[in-house]
Amino acid sequence: MKTDLSASEARRLALQAQGFGKAPPVAPGRREVLRTLRRLGVLQMDSVNVLARSHYLPLFSRLGPYPRTALEDLAWAGRRRLFEYWMHEASLAPLETQPLLRWRMQDAAEGVGVWRGVATFLRSHGDFIDRVLGEIRDRGPLSAAQLGLGAKGAGGWWGWSEGKRALECLFWTGRLTTSTRSGAFERIYGLPDQVHPSGLLTAPTPARAEAQRELVRIAARAQGVATEADLRDYFRLTAADARLRVAELVELGDLTPVRVEGWRAQAYLSPDAGAPRKAEVEALLSPFDNLIWFRDRAERLFGVRIRLEIYTPAHRRVHGYYVLPFLEGEAITARVDLKADRQGGRLLVQAAHAEPAAGRQTPEALARSLKRMAGWLGLESVSVAPRGDLASRLAGEVAQLG
Repeated sequence: MKTDLSASEARRLALQAQGFGKAPPVAPGRREVLRTLRRLGVLQMDSVNVLARSHYLPLFSRLGPYPRTALEDLAWAGRRRLFEYWMHEASLAPLETQPLLRWRMQDAAEGVGVWRGVATFLRSHGDFIDRVLGEIRDRGPLSAAQLGLGAKGAGGWWGWSEGKRALECLFWTGRLTTSTRSGAFERIYGLPDQVHPSGLLTAPTPARAEAQRELVRIAARAQGVATEADLRDYFRLTAADARLRVAELVELGDLTPVRVEGWRAQAYLSPDAGAPRKAEVEALLSPFDNLIWFRDRAERLFGVRIRLEIYTPAHRRVHGYYVLPFLEGEAITARVDLKADRQGGRLLVQAAHAEPAAGRQTPEALARSLKRMAGWLGLESVSVAPRGDLASRLAGEVAQLG
């Protein structure tokens, strides 16, 4: 691979690395879901359910209409192949990644950096922590409500009760893990030996530097070509750790420094990156999709500023509440604010805006993707509100599709 890449070549490498650009499987199931998740390395979770919880959406963007139960089975059922932890925010990842995060669990236990409050709480509530662990050991995996211990919350720590704080602190240190999720997406906490296969519990713990190098390798494979900041953000390493690990991987020959047109920072090429090929894509992207979750990288790749407006007051929002960019070909050509009207059986397009890269075919392509998403979500129709410069043309294309 050459050491100079055009912006187009870098974008194509990124799309290939993320699993875009090839025909989706005819009937994707558990195997394809796991294969895609291993390609991505990590899947960010989010509880907002105005459309669908975010961790379901990146798989739909790459696989098409897959059964959501396939992900649930892999993550929270008896034949699990995934685990939850703090990786890129709260995330799911393949079980084999768990030993690579044990250094972070140790940091949480020791109160290193951002984890100081966790360690302080655990040390100051020793007897209570022992009681919580004893309850789960005796009764099996429990939610915070089922545990029913400790004083109710009041301010701070998101208003959590003392029991919920204890469970979360133990989760961050690895002494508890997620057994399953309730229908309301409440975490059910279990001891690792109640949840994980014995082979995982006895797997050796790599040294901190070795584990972090492997996390950077995973991030590099999943991004194709990336800056140090891109690689650091994928598993939220510190700047100091990322700088050391990237330098070590360059020395080992596992990363190749390259220059990318228009990128001010040094970029690094994964040895797994293939030749950049043109990508034909039509995909709605979760605002937490791996391809665009690091907003600086998304802007470098696509020339589009993506901002999450969920926490912006309604009167100040530009594009809407839960906005999905539309990836068409190799460009982001539109954004749609979506909501699932489950009672009415409709996928609501509350606003539709075109991007500068939009073409004459964009409304038709977007309408196809919206119809596909509605069917996947079990909704009977798509309804387009008259908001945004693309809304009128989109509504016409949706009407033609029936």
